[in-house]
Amino acid sequence: AIALGFFDGVHLGHAKLLERTLEVSKEKGLVPTVYTFDRHPAAEITGKSVPLLNSAEDREYILRKKFGIQSVIFARFDKTLVMTDWRDFIHDILVGRLHAAHLIAGWDYTFGKNGEGNAELLKAEAAALGIGCDIVDRVILNGITVSSTHIRNLVANGDMENAALFLGHAHLLSGVVVSGKKIGRTIGIPTVNVPIPSGVQPPARGVYVTRVRLSEDTEAYPAVTNVGTKPTVTGTGELLTETYIIGYEGDLYGRKIRLEFLKYLRPEIRFPTLEELRLQILKDIDSAKKLML
Repeated sequence: AIALGFFDGVHLGHAKLLERTLEVSKEKGLVPTVYTFDRHPAAEITGKSVPLLNSAEDREYILRKKFGIQSVIFARFDKTLVMTDWRDFIHDILVGRLHAAHLIAGWDYTFGKNGEGNAELLKAEAAALGIGCDIVDRVILNGITVSSTHIRNLVANGDMENAALFLGHAHLLSGVVVSGKKIGRTIGIPTVNVPIPSGVQPPARGVYVTRVRLSEDTEAYPAVTNVGTKPTVTGTGELLTETYIIGYEGDLYGRKIRLEFLKYLRPEIRFPTLEELRLQILKDIDSAKKLML
């Protein structure tokens, strides 16, 4: 059973589609599969970059870990695929190459050259081929259609609580810890730096209460994360996340960590002295503890 879509953020609308995919897979003894793309189709078609909620790696993590999708196929979205006729996409790729026995797509799914294929055509063609097809309706929350675009705007504005409502889980971002200037250590508050992956929508600058996972199976640690350019310390302008992990002591350089954003605390401030920065971070840590512990 193959779910079709881009799945950026893997939100409540996607969840409905994925749950149907799992149901069908169980009923028919099929492998729950997602067929998606390595980059946003709009970026290839318009030539403009579309900031995404998640890296491809994080999308796959959510699909597998949260939903139990067994196979995630990242097709290369290139000129060949852009020029593929919608019928050929169904016949040659979905059925011919992937042996689809059942297809699941969202109400607004488009595919094939010039986006000529849509949900209705998919359903009709599947019926003609004798394979199952479900079209999943939109999900509306608080009068708003759940969409990646809406959630991107929430993240860009730092509204992580509403983003989580529409996502059905905390907004997450992962990356490899890079070496910083180690200023945090000198003020007794060691932090880890993770650059924001390229092509990913950065959260609004500021300080957040977060949760940190050091690997897929470990418990999450409460944390405080600054998104910005570290104004007090460097002012270099590179956007990154700097996180103090509560209750963890150890070296994480070169390791991959996952940040889950829970709540916006305050804007990023340039403090006149490191001591004032230290006192403010201690207040932020206190706020995070109150919220999580």
